[in-house]
Amino acid sequence: MAKYIITEVKDMKDVKRFVRFPDLLYKDSRQYVPALHKKEIRNLTKDAALEYCSHKMWLVSDGDKVVGRICAMINPRYNERYGKKCVRFGWFDTINDPEVAKLLLETAEKWGKDQGMDTIHGPLYYNTLGKQGMLIEGYENIPPFNCLYNFPYYNEFMTRFGFEKECDWVQYKMVANHGVPEKARRVAKIVEERYNLHVGSLDKLKKDPDMVKKFFRLYSDSFSETVYNFIPFTDKEIEQEAADSMPYISDKASCLLLDEHDDIVAFGISFPTISEALQKAKGKLFPFGWFHLLRAMRNYETTDLMINGAVPEWQNKGVSAIYYKEMADKAIKVGERWAISNPQIESNSAVNIWNSYEHEPFMKRRCYIKKIGE
Repeated sequence: MAKYIITEVKDMKDVKRFVRFPDLLYKDSRQYVPALHKKEIRNLTKDAALEYCSHKMWLVSDGDKVVGRICAMINPRYNERYGKKCVRFGWFDTINDPEVAKLLLETAEKWGKDQGMDTIHGPLYYNTLGKQGMLIEGYENIPPFNCLYNFPYYNEFMTRFGFEKECDWVQYKMVANHGVPEKARRVAKIVEERYNLHVGSLDKLKKDPDMVKKFFRLYSDSFSETVYNFIPFTDKEIEQEAADSMPYISDKASCLLLDEHDDIVAFGISFPTISEALQKAKGKLFPFGWFHLLRAMRNYETTDLMINGAVPEWQNKGVSAIYYKEMADKAIKVGERWAISNPQIESNSAVNIWNSYEHEPFMKRRCYIKKIGE
């Protein structure tokens, strides 16, 4: 019988073992998408959210072999905003052994309890910018690069150890080259003319650091009251997210909507899927990972729909009809065939927009929750 030992991650050597473990665990999985190791190390040691979040990481070993990992985090801004005492867990990976899973989860729970928390939930990131939600449906599919993948047995462990559903996020796969119905096109034109709106350029916006910051600040404001468990971004989080995501965004598949004063009204952001490129890169940009990513960024056959929304004062005015029409037209122009939606909370009525397109379920992922300290 294996004798498992759990140890806290203390140095860079352990951080690297922590980052590389899922690559070994999923080495025979066709669906798993490795994260870039360098970026994961930054996320775990120098992420902008760590200016206000506290966290701990642990590894479970069987001799010299890593068999499990977990990170526990406390986000005081989240707890204050929602009046809770939650510790969150993420980076949870384990071999198919309940003893390992129990050791990981109980260690995270104990740390949270010692910090005065009474609830644990996850898988989550420090904030709403990172990977979250344990996969419960769609195991046969390759996830977008910003989504978790896990084996089905993970969920068995969660229920075995007393966790319950907190919420589910759903994703859909849409046919992207059918355009929008003529009725939707007419509605878009009416709204555009009524409010004197026009389409701007994201390629131009990217060249102006102040406009980039303004864009992400408006992005944060747009979702602050509508996205479940949303945590508004700090300035440093905005800078980090802009640096991470802006290189992938262009006018080819995205839309920026402006008013008559060239102020941002709404946006729809998508870019080519890079999941298979990351699989080929195997966690490294060099020597050939960058080549696979550059090739993927030129192939628009399948795109990931990342974010779309309107700034608060423009919500519920029908402006979404404009950017959906624009993005549908662009999809046809660049040869797009499929689009994968970003995870959306299943209770959000916004998911009904996909009923206007030929679509099918793609993935469903869950956040689990459990009371601790009782």
